[in-house]
Amino acid sequence: MTAMSSPQDKYNAVWLIFFILGLGTLLPWNFFMTATMYFTSRLKDPPNELSANQTANGTLDGGDTRNVLESKFNNVMTLCAMVPLLVFTCLNSFIHQRIPQKLRISGSLAVILVVFLLTALLVKVDAAPLPFFALTMIKIIFINSFGAVLQGSLFGLAGILPASYTTPIMSGQGLAGTFAAFSMICALASGSALRDSAFGYFITACFVILIAIIAYLALPRMEFFRYYMESNGSRSSADDENRMDLLKQGTVLFIHLAVRINESETFTCPAEKAEKCAVVSLTEDDGKAGVSVLTIFRKIWVMALSVCFIFTVTIGTFPAVTVDVKSTVASGGSWETYFIPVSCFLLFNVMDWAGRSLTAVCMWPGKDSRWLPALVVARLVFVPLFMLCNVQPRYYLPVLFSHDAWYIAFMVLFSFSNGYLASLCMCFGPKKVSQHEAETAGAVMAFFLSLGLALGAAFSFAFRAII
Repeated sequence: MTAMSSPQDKYNAVWLIFFILGLGTLLPWNFFMTATMYFTSRLKDPPNELSANQTANGTLDGGDTRNVLESKFNNVMTLCAMVPLLVFTCLNSFIHQRIPQKLRISGSLAVILVVFLLTALLVKVDAAPLPFFALTMIKIIFINSFGAVLQGSLFGLAGILPASYTTPIMSGQGLAGTFAAFSMICALASGSALRDSAFGYFITACFVILIAIIAYLALPRMEFFRYYMESNGSRSSADDENRMDLLKQGTVLFIHLAVRINESETFTCPAEKAEKCAVVSLTEDDGKAGVSVLTIFRKIWVMALSVCFIFTVTIGTFPAVTVDVKSTVASGGSWETYFIPVSCFLLFNVMDWAGRSLTAVCMWPGKDSRWLPALVVARLVFVPLFMLCNVQPRYYLPVLFSHDAWYIAFMVLFSFSNGYLASLCMCFGPKKVSQHEAETAGAVMAFFLSLGLALGAAFSFAFRAII
């Protein structure tokens, strides 16, 4: 089979399926974060206990009237999300060769679906704050653990296909954030009760996950997809089969195994035996039953560290710093109400989605260009730029960019560059290795993406404290 004989992706069906699967990986978690106000409202003390707690904590004089569960919800939620995400993405990089791809993807989607069905049902059930808090954190751990396996498996699967098929996953994830942000604004505008809005979020997430499961089950029926899966399987075992054939035919008198990382040793066949002499040179990763993760990392480390750095900068700044920016244009009214939902959340997700989607038609700079890591590092400038916007409260740094226009301009560039550069790195990573290593390379890239998310969450506390 050659590239010339490869079938076409009819009606872009495979591309669309990967887009739906990308949407399914992040839409549930985005809806979960959007419903934060619902969760914290369920953690409030009953009226008869609230007054006593406030008196005991000395909060009746205008201090923080939230109880411990409310005040710590966001921090604990971030911890319960990022740690399992990082751990299970790392595990997926090593276990994906031992657990079938179909089980990893369909199983993860099924577990997430069950968790969200349970979450939707619990909206209608009253529960004490502490049990509700504990159950919510357990659900967050499950969602992000299986979400990590799902995401890593999808990027590994896309690595087997042409580079452009990582784009729909990234684009689908971008749409997930946009859809969740738009839903939040609609709920805010409608004045719906928190429980009604939350129930709508969770049922919608269940519906999307169900569509993703159906789409994944239809994937093996696509001739285009089968071609690359069969091609990957045949290429990964072709060398071993050829060597076994030679041995069975008895034509190999001399086999010199050169297991080297960079280059094979030179073997000179005796002239008198030249017609019956075969030389087999094995690189390090060919000489093992499984592909070495460390060997693959040596080939893709620039892309892996780049995507890690991108999300470290992004999550370190958004939303920990950006969400506290106050409008200087509006003094009351609707713009003040919608300033952060629109200028922060909706604008970020729309431009991030646009950046991710652009890689479907433009992939500059190339995978070997020095411009790509240079642009990635240049994004570090957004950290001080947002810090010098009108972030309130602030204690140390001055405000240099007080007008809303500065904040909006920074957000457009910040979010677009995040989506575009991250998508480029995720597309290029699996293409810097041989075909049979592509799935492992995709899983490694997903791990470094998750590592960037975790590091960003850790740095966000420091970035906010500096202000």
